Amino acid sequence: MVYQLDFIDTFVLILYAAILVGMGIYFLRKSKTSEQFMVAGRGIPAWAAGIAVMSAYTSSISYIAVPGKAFDANWHPLIFALMAIPVAWFITKYVVPYYREKNIISVYAYLEEKMGAWARIYASLSFVLFMIGRTAVILYLSSLLLSQFISIDIRYLILIIGLVTVVYTLMGGMEAVIWTDVMQSVIMIGGILIIGYLLTKDIFSKPGFLIQNAIDAHKFNWGKTTFSFNSRTIWVMIIYGITENLRNLMADQNYTQKFSSVPDIKKAKKSVWIAVLIYLPLTAMFLYIGTALFAFYSGPEHVLAETITKGDQVFPYFIAHELPVGMKGLIIAAILAASMSTIDSALNCSATVLFVDYYKKYFKPDISEKKSVAFLRLTTIIWGILGIVFAILMINAASALDIWWQIAGIFGGGILGLFLLGIFNVKITLKQGIISVVFSIIIIVWGSFFRNLPGNLSWLECRIDPIIIGAVGTTGMVLLALIFVFFNKRNSNQNVMKQTGS
Repeated sequence: MVYQLDFIDTFVLILYAAILVGMGIYFLRKSKTSEQFMVAGRGIPAWAAGIAVMSAYTSSISYIAVPGKAFDANWHPLIFALMAIPVAWFITKYVVPYYREKNIISVYAYLEEKMGAWARIYASLSFVLFMIGRTAVILYLSSLLLSQFISIDIRYLILIIGLVTVVYTLMGGMEAVIWTDVMQSVIMIGGILIIGYLLTKDIFSKPGFLIQNAIDAHKFNWGKTTFSFNSRTIWVMIIYGITENLRNLMADQNYTQKFSSVPDIKKAKKSVWIAVLIYLPLTAMFLYIGTALFAFYSGPEHVLAETITKGDQVFPYFIAHELPVGMKGLIIAAILAASMSTIDSALNCSATVLFVDYYKKYFKPDISEKKSVAFLRLTTIIWGILGIVFAILMINAASALDIWWQIAGIFGGGILGLFLLGIFNVKITLKQGIISVVFSIIIIVWGSFFRNLPGNLSWLECRIDPIIIGAVGTTGMVLLALIFVFFNKRNSNQNVMKQTGS
């Protein structure tokens, strides 16, 4: 069913798109060199870079899925956000200084220095392929939401949202990405605060005091404390939070390129902390919205339609039925802002990695600035088109989203492990490195696909919560690499002893 937007709501969305394109045109004059296109000439203020890093954490998935998770379950996703604090300490103390001292633009250059060219190629290729899928997923989900309010075929919505994002990213480069992210984050945070205020008025009012229904249903719990990895316990979320935040802030170009866009190390560290300290209360607010929606619809005055069968559907339903004219357009713009701030970063960072890690390194080392910028803009267009095409293909593929995340986990499974081995200066041979990566991928394949097996194969079944399979794969890779290090040292010592005749 389509809930038709009023003229004012539609105008808000059109105005929002026009402002984004206008910002791209404005920043066009500031992206004349490759460095300006990739890292904004390293002139971005720390607070703006921090907000942009935070926006990489959020998307339409966060805006819809996190409240939906709180509606269906509890507040266990908050543990993920809390784990960003110790990770931010580690990153700002050990990782950021190294990246900035080496003047790194593509974070995967770090892997070549520490592990060899093969590691850089594997990680960077995994990243750019993953970005096509990420762009497609977010385009599809945000268009799916918008299609509930506008009588336009979802294919055209995907095309419109995708093209608007490509246009301003293409013209303005990283400076346009960061400053539009700042604007979009303000809209996103403003929207969620308005929703929170409106819900709070209802669920805390007497005599209903609907919030009590959420309390009685244990919606504020953080999960079980049982020391088990087979379900979504607190321990599982701690492991997931640490490993995923490490991967984000240390090994994901979407994050590192933004805190590389500030003038110096001190500001880079500051931007990381700003991102984390905004993301934590924002996650709490998303979860509060989900819990408040549970309370809101637990009362006799407001009843969900029978077609609403899961938490992800509740927030869009609330927007359609409870918000006044004008407010719908603002909140939908906020959800689109969360999506587009993720997509623009994916496009710019993909272009950067393709240019730095491949084209300039292997094909045109002496490329001119004019041709460099042309290549960056061309790859932005190509990756944007690929994202749009795959988003359209997802419309008729019911399981496309789940399959994509599994494939992404398989191909990207060894990346965090490689960075951890690099930062601790673990030295292994090329063959040993490839074996370690393959071992990690095997673990992830086992954890992803070997589930609910028939009785005679039950011994092969993985019962670990799927959310930490990536962490298990990373652990397996690191442990195998350390075993190789042990044997390398033993063989080296034996050779020394033979040479000295001991």
